[in-house]
Amino acid sequence: MIVVAIDIGGTFTDLVGFDEAAGSFVEAKSLTTPAELTQGVFDCIRKSGMQAAAIDELIHGSTIAINTLIERKGAKTGLIVTRGTRDVYIIGRGNRPESYNLFFHRHRPLVARHLTREIDERVMSSGDVHRPLNKASVTEACRALAAEGVEAVAVCLLHAYANPEHERVAGAMVSDALPNAYLSLSHDILREYREFERMSTTVVNAYIGPKVGGYVKSLNASLGKAGFRGELSIMRSNGGVMTPEVANERPVAMMESGPVGGIIASARVGEKLGFANVISFDMGGTTAKASLVRDGEPTLAPGYYVGGYASGHPVMLPMIDVVEVGAGGGSIAWTDDVGALKVGPQSAGADPGPICYRQGGTEPTITDANVVLGRLDPHNFLGGQMLLDADGARAGIEQKIAKPLRMDTITAAQAIIEIAIAKMSLAVREVSVEKGYDPRDFALVASGGAGPLHISAIARELHIPKVIVPLFPSHFSALGMLLADERHDFIRTFYCDLAGVDFKALAAVHDEMANEAKKSLRHAAKAEWRIELDLRYVGQEFTLSVPVALDAIKRGDRKKIRAAFDALYEHRYAHHSPDEPVEMVNIRLAAIGKRAKLRFPKLKARAAAKALSRRPVFLADAHKPVSCPIYQRNTLGANTRIRGPALIEEHGTTTVLFEADRCRVAPSGDLIIDVGGAT
Repeated sequence: MIVVAIDIGGTFTDLVGFDEAAGSFVEAKSLTTPAELTQGVFDCIRKSGMQAAAIDELIHGSTIAINTLIERKGAKTGLIVTRGTRDVYIIGRGNRPESYNLFFHRHRPLVARHLTREIDERVMSSGDVHRPLNKASVTEACRALAAEGVEAVAVCLLHAYANPEHERVAGAMVSDALPNAYLSLSHDILREYREFERMSTTVVNAYIGPKVGGYVKSLNASLGKAGFRGELSIMRSNGGVMTPEVANERPVAMMESGPVGGIIASARVGEKLGFANVISFDMGGTTAKASLVRDGEPTLAPGYYVGGYASGHPVMLPMIDVVEVGAGGGSIAWTDDVGALKVGPQSAGADPGPICYRQGGTEPTITDANVVLGRLDPHNFLGGQMLLDADGARAGIEQKIAKPLRMDTITAAQAIIEIAIAKMSLAVREVSVEKGYDPRDFALVASGGAGPLHISAIARELHIPKVIVPLFPSHFSALGMLLADERHDFIRTFYCDLAGVDFKALAAVHDEMANEAKKSLRHAAKAEWRIELDLRYVGQEFTLSVPVALDAIKRGDRKKIRAAFDALYEHRYAHHSPDEPVEMVNIRLAAIGKRAKLRFPKLKARAAAKALSRRPVFLADAHKPVSCPIYQRNTLGANTRIRGPALIEEHGTTTVLFEADRCRVAPSGDLIIDVGGAT
């Protein structure tokens, strides 16, 4: 069986394939083609030397969903709501997270007010019908939206999570009246209370639907024309994969489909090496991302805000908790109005890219700084496929940074790297320290084309003693996709006191979600089911998701459920209140279809590692280069040991070892680094 994963990032498109019969990997990397993303996919397949017809399964992750939203290049969208709730989406929440920001603004709606149409109906939060649906008002709303030429329609009726019948009827009428418009019904996307968040998630799905759905269909058709007859799976933000059909219906589930692959792989690599607790750190061409893995499981968030909490769009679907900062290899170094050096969040991306890429870039970037410092070999970038312009990078930093700040070029390049390290360290702190975890208790797993270049410096900054550089770090998100299971998450609001829960009705809701999940699961025969109840003390606003067994629900075991909540609350907040009443808000179900696990080959032992060359590299001191031995990773055998300072080069990235760092090659091929001076 040949399984291939392709990840489209902001700068590069990566491919990793595994031939199970031969026990061998294949990798390829090409520049992302923003104007036609599928071109990057086929460029990678061509570079890998594989034929599309030979691939049994292809797993794909892409930034198209989040880019469509952030760049506001989605469809002209209409919104149909219950009369009296027309402005819920525009008003949003009343809080102001940045009180002293004079330029603060709320989210900028994706639907104009004149494209928000009201219809006559009313369902209560209990699910009871207070006012029957007036079909004439639906017909009028459809007529008005058709006259405006909308390309997508979102339908979000009040309390449709409790009783979606009116929404189903309205949706059928919209489909008949606007057959070419993309349709999103809130009860199909999110059956959870909180009207603004539910409306925002539904609108986002409709807004990006035509473009993302069209892309998935186009990719599927193009692969078919190239001879591909295997299964196509799409990576989703919760760390699982889904079918193209589900992706067409719920493209909002693809928001972070690229980065989460690396987090899944970090969890698997850590577990394999005996590190159940790891922090995944992925530094690509545009951003750096950090995520915490505890006890072998990535941390899931119930949703997030695309564009930031202050002014972003709420998307309340389960996703792996990721903190992202604008510090990637292509992040631009610049000086502000008072002459302070800044790095990012602007990025040179893939086009024009860093100065050293020779594609017309004029702004100095982090990659340019690494070339100037000697950490990247201009003649061995991407295995020699891409010759870097070291003189151009040096001249760019000198003209744009060094001269304005009255410093020499090497010092300016070192300053760019140090500012980037500080920014990326904050991301690692945010997923660990700010959530009550000591980063020193975790191993740091580096991935992305720029991750291994900076990981030891970040570990030093945070006193993290152990770093792992896995196999194929520059293709790690794609590798993680090979390891991901199929996953579908469902949620239903079921509001009541824990003391008075109707467990028979709760079990019926569970069974309804499970039946819905089975319709989408390819791997239903080996499915794993996880249930969580969202519980809180009466009077609280937010909940804790408490894992429970189906048996506890069927037996109505309130004491066991309450004990699990108290234990989780104690663990999270170091106290609990056993005498306070508890209420339930939601029930969650995760359906995980287990895919066949790939058996990766072990690395053979070889003779002691020999440096193939040396070159001067600026590490800690900008005025004194170090003569660094250069190792090629593909020549290193199991249990090889290397002492820093040194550079370990491979296709797509370079691992930097500082003075006192100690590196060991595990039998799996992963590099385990003991960071000198970290403790």
